[in-house]
Amino acid sequence: MSDVVKLTISLSRNLVEFADVLSKERNVSRSGAIAIILQESAEERERLAMIEGYKAMAEQRREFAAMALPLANEVLPEWK
Repeated sequence: MSDVVKLTISLSRNLVEFADVLSKERNVSRSGAIAIILQESAEERERLAMIEGYKAMAEQRREFAAMALPLANEVLPEWK
């Protein structure tokens, strides 16, 4: 069974013309061009979410290091 679903959409004329340009550039159907653009948009959204996640993780690790370093210096003073 295929994961492809048929869909009917309405687009402005300029978007249809843009889809036609993309389909010729990429040598795919109009539907294929729209699917490619949607896939690229989904991938970009995921990439940006991952960037934000990695930034949050880095901040959490900085905070942990700032908290743990003084404690480590108390427990292991010879490592200063």
